[in-house]
Amino acid sequence: MVSRMTLRPVLTVLALVLGVLFAPGVGVLGSGATQAHAVTKLTHAQATARFSSSGITWSSSGNCSNRNVATCTSFDQLNLATAQGAQTLKSATGCALNITGGTETGHASGTYSHWNGYKLDFGKSTCLTNYVHGVFTYIGLRGDGAPQYKSGSGNIYADEGNHWDVTYYNCGGC
Repeated sequence: MVSRMTLRPVLTVLALVLGVLFAPGVGVLGSGATQAHAVTKLTHAQATARFSSSGITWSSSGNCSNRNVATCTSFDQLNLATAQGAQTLKSATGCALNITGGTETGHASGTYSHWNGYKLDFGKSTCLTNYVHGVFTYIGLRGDGAPQYKSGSGNIYADEGNHWDVTYYNCGGC
């Protein structure tokens, strides 16, 4: 017969192991929009070639692309799925898209951040705003008060006033 004193540590270890296996983006069973690993990274040139081919423009207040300068707009280390997500958005909306923020320093940190290649900022336009409001699901306010909308594929669009801050967990159905 197993005593409670022996069983409790065994159950605790089992719970910890199962927690790791099922944790989003960590264990062997994690999948989909929650994985933050095994992503393909692009160079700035690779990303701009993709954007140009899709009719997506980009701009920076500093007229530069240096990842280490906050006034630049850089795509160095952008996730392939993020670039594809922008291309999917362009194709789905038919709107003019202008990227105003990429992987450059100066944005908020975190796993799913600009720096880590998961986010792009798009300049506001009536066309894009109408599409987001009409097609995506409103999911409430972000911690900083920005209204958020979730696409069917799980990507998150946050209205930051003068631009859309988009988190791409995947390519948006590419």
